[in-house]
Amino acid sequence: MAFTPSKDQKRRDREQKKLDKRLAREEAKAEKLAAQQRAEEEAERAVVKDPSEMTEEELLAKEEADFEAELAAEEAAASGS
Repeated sequence: MAFTPSKDQKRRDREQKKLDKRLAREEAKAEKLAAQQRAEEEAERAVVKDPSEMTEEELLAKEEADFEAELAAEEAAASGS
């Protein structure tokens, strides 16, 4: 005789799947927020330093951080609308 899960087991499985999805969404949101904060902090640190004193690597990192901050701001504006 084949084993078939009970209705209660199916319900528990569905609820667990929903919980897993919600936790994954919350984790992704937290990671996105952390990445945005890191980009903003890097941009702030890059702004503090005088560009004439920066090395080529620092200038490239500043440009990249500025771009990331702009991109994050655009994404936040788009998701907020």
